[in-house]
Amino acid sequence: MQNLVSYKNVEIFRKEKLVLKEVTFTLSQGQFYYLVGRVGSGKSSLMKSMYADVPLRHGEEASVIGFDLLKIKEREIPWLRRKIGIVFQDFQLLQDRSVHSNLEFVCRATGWHDKNEIDHRINEVLLQVGMSNKSYKMPHELSGGEQQRVVIARALLNKPELILADEPTGNLDPQTGFQILTLLHGLVDSGVTILMATHNLQLLDDFPGNVFRCADKHMIME
Repeated sequence: MQNLVSYKNVEIFRKEKLVLKEVTFTLSQGQFYYLVGRVGSGKSSLMKSMYADVPLRHGEEASVIGFDLLKIKEREIPWLRRKIGIVFQDFQLLQDRSVHSNLEFVCRATGWHDKNEIDHRINEVLLQVGMSNKSYKMPHELSGGEQQRVVIARALLNKPELILADEPTGNLDPQTGFQILTLLHGLVDSGVTILMATHNLQLLDDFPGNVFRCADKHMIME
């Protein structure tokens, strides 16, 4: 099974403060991983390091989808991020435009030019997340669960090999969170690797997966 991510003895800093040390782990293709731990334990910093939002300075190896994060150049970062889908807890949708326009904005920002190809891909991902009949809606007209489905659709636009989901159910009621987890786990069947940070340990019982825990400046596999 191919490893999409491989860290070996990596140290992660935020503003000169050591957040995690001796980080060693791999993520394999087509697997679902949970990242658990208390607030401030380093979960978000770890995820941000994987798309070069938190730079890495120390470590023996830090590889994400073929990119060496210890040596990555500024001009290479957009190419890395096109291979990764990111799902945020707070949605981060543009409030002044429709669902379709939100997704079109991302396509054009990541190098798509052909209008027909853009429209076709938007229709594909909205169908995939069960939102094909809501493309004309504005974000404020959608429920929290519907907005999170749009965020997942946005993450899928560039057919990523890896999806990083940072507390994607944190602002949702339990039933809606269950639906979002069902959707995310379904993506794994198509070969996508997912790393999801969560505080909701009940999800681990309902949707089993590999579990990493951040605690005491370390990351361990449970």
